[in-house]
Amino acid sequence: MNRLYNHQRMSKESILLAGTAKGLILLRKSASGEWKIGGVAFEGFDVTMVYADEYSGRWWVGISHRHWGQKLHYSDDRGSSWQEVSMPAFNGAQLPDGRPARLRRVWCMHHGGYDKPGRLWLGTDPGGLFRSDDHGNSFDLVQGLWQHPSRQKEGQWFGAGSDYPFIHSIVIDPTDSDHLYVAVSCAGVFETVDGGETWAARNEGLVAAYLPNPEVEVGHDPHCMLMPGQHNHVLWQQNHCGIFCSRDAGKQWENVSSRQGLPSYGFALAVDENDPACAWVIPAESDESRIAPGLALKVFQTKDYGHSWENVSDGLPDQFVFDIVLRQALVRRNGVMVFGTTNGNLYLSEGAEVRWHTLTQNLTRVNVVTFST
Repeated sequence: MNRLYNHQRMSKESILLAGTAKGLILLRKSASGEWKIGGVAFEGFDVTMVYADEYSGRWWVGISHRHWGQKLHYSDDRGSSWQEVSMPAFNGAQLPDGRPARLRRVWCMHHGGYDKPGRLWLGTDPGGLFRSDDHGNSFDLVQGLWQHPSRQKEGQWFGAGSDYPFIHSIVIDPTDSDHLYVAVSCAGVFETVDGGETWAARNEGLVAAYLPNPEVEVGHDPHCMLMPGQHNHVLWQQNHCGIFCSRDAGKQWENVSSRQGLPSYGFALAVDENDPACAWVIPAESDESRIAPGLALKVFQTKDYGHSWENVSDGLPDQFVFDIVLRQALVRRNGVMVFGTTNGNLYLSEGAEVRWHTLTQNLTRVNVVTFST
C-alpha cells in the first residue's frame, strides 16, 4: 500500500501532490519543464487530506478506509516511506444532542507558526479542532471551540453535505501564531487571538440565504477560506451564497460576486500570495445539481478585490462538462495554478497569463491538490 512506483529523488525538484479517491498521485516537473506522474502511494484508497508542512518538510496524508475508518500517515523523505500515527480521539466528548462524538473524517491540517515548530492544527468532521504540540505524535481536542456556546445551542451548527458540521479551513496569522481563524460548514468563521482558548464568530456581512434569517450571527456555510501570504488583514472565502472578501481581518465581509452576475455557488478558491486583491474561483451549478455551469468548465479571476471579474478559461473544455472542482482541489503558488476535477481531470496554468493545459484525464475523483515544500 505504501510503495511508490518509479520514484526518483531530486534535491530541489517541483512536486505536485494530488489526493484522489484511489490514491496519492505525485507529479514531477522535469528539467525540460514537462509535468509527469512520477509516483503513486496508497493506491486504491481514498486520500481525503494532503498537507506539505513548509516548516518541517513533512508530508501528511489523511485516508478514508471503507472498513477501517480514518487513518493518518506522514513521510519525512518525500514519499519514499510512510509512518502511521494514532488518530485524534474525542475521548468522551459529546455532540449537542448527547451522543458521543466519533471522528468521521480528517479535513485539513496547518502548521502552528514559525515560533511553534512542534505545533499542528487539525480540522475534522464532526467539527472538532485538534492541536498537537509534539509534531503530530498526539492530538488534543480544542475545548474552547468545541464548547463554544453557539455550538451547544441546538441548530446553530449543522451539517452541509454531511450529517454534522466540519472544519475544512484553518488560517494562521503569519505575524502572530496565537491568532488564527477556522471555517466551519455550517456555522461560519471563528477567530481566536489566544491560541484557541477563546473564540469569537466573525460572520458580519455574510449571507445565509437558506435560513429564515439570512443575517444570523452563526449558521453560515463557507466552502473555502484563505489568507493571501503575509497580508494578515485580508481574508477570502468561497461561500455557499457567494464569494466574500474581508479587508479588515474578518470584522466585516463583503459579497464580491454579485456585482457582475458572477456565478456565486462553488467550492474552489485560490489567492495570490503577493497581491491580496487577486483571486480565482471555479463556479459550480447550484447545490442541487453540482455540475459545471452551462456544462462548461470556467475559471474567473479578479485583480481588484472582486470589483471586476474576467473569464480566464482558455484551454478548458466548454461543452458537455459535468465535473466540478472540490474545495481543496485548486492551488496556486509562485505563478503556477493547478486544479483537479471530480471526473479525474487535472489542469495546469503556468506563467503571467492564465492558459490551461491538460496534465492528465486518467485519474479518479480529485479531492485535494497541493505543492510540496
